[in-house]
Amino acid sequence: MKPRVAITVGDPAGIGPEVAAKAAADPRVLEVCEPVVYGPPNGSTFAPGVLSGEAGRAAHDVIVRAVSDAMDGTVQAVATAPINKEAFRLAGLKWSGHTDLLAHLTGAKRVAMMFYSERLVVVLATVHIPLAEVPEALTKERVQATIALTADSVPRFTKVPPRIAVAGLNPHAGEHGLFGTEEDRVIAPAIAECRTRGIDVSGPYPADTVFVRATRGEFDVVVACYHDQGLIPVKLLAFGQAVNVTLGLPIVRTSVDHGTAFDIAGKDVADPESMIAAVLLAARLARQS
Repeated sequence: MKPRVAITVGDPAGIGPEVAAKAAADPRVLEVCEPVVYGPPNGSTFAPGVLSGEAGRAAHDVIVRAVSDAMDGTVQAVATAPINKEAFRLAGLKWSGHTDLLAHLTGAKRVAMMFYSERLVVVLATVHIPLAEVPEALTKERVQATIALTADSVPRFTKVPPRIAVAGLNPHAGEHGLFGTEEDRVIAPAIAECRTRGIDVSGPYPADTVFVRATRGEFDVVVACYHDQGLIPVKLLAFGQAVNVTLGLPIVRTSVDHGTAFDIAGKDVADPESMIAAVLLAARLARQS
């Protein structure tokens, strides 16, 4: 029996409705799952490309419905089109994005954002926070928990315990305190603690080379310290093919690797490949659950 995969349209003023509809009609998707598109109520209208709190609230409500259905088994996975974080703010919502909203809705205690592609797999230790706040947020406990969650979750993709590399925060991974102390004070102790639990993890490695080493097969996954450190190499190598997966949830959730693209919304030119990839991976994970 094919799993039912909820496809949420994301911000209805962006390209989400278009890529969701295209993905739901794609033969590759129909072969492996039963797609169910979740959107705003019939009769709702949103001007393409126009930022609004109304669109943000509509996107939020669609996610809530899809997650509720996933929690009770009506659907077996959720694949989400992009939301607009500013629209969420205009709607008076406190969530910075899908990840923290999903954690709240499912009661998950610890979640992490992973970007999965054939060429590179990256997990983020911190997500949507200002760069200036990263050093304070990057605690030993957070790094440790991210490594542990990665070790527990990634075997669903790699089939074997993953070889995990951890990127340093500072240039040259701090070079023993010369360019920063977070590596010695925070990251290295977290790695050492995880190794005592039998996790195959090493680092911290200079961020300017660790991703290259991963693409050459030395590591299965890289834990990045902050959002752009991890997302730049993923999008450079696999933009449009990478899939965002939320680790730590009691449900399967995948998403696209791009934003709402207001500039092309409503023009029927959006490429659905990332949405299709997200649905295909969601269906695969649902079958394994």
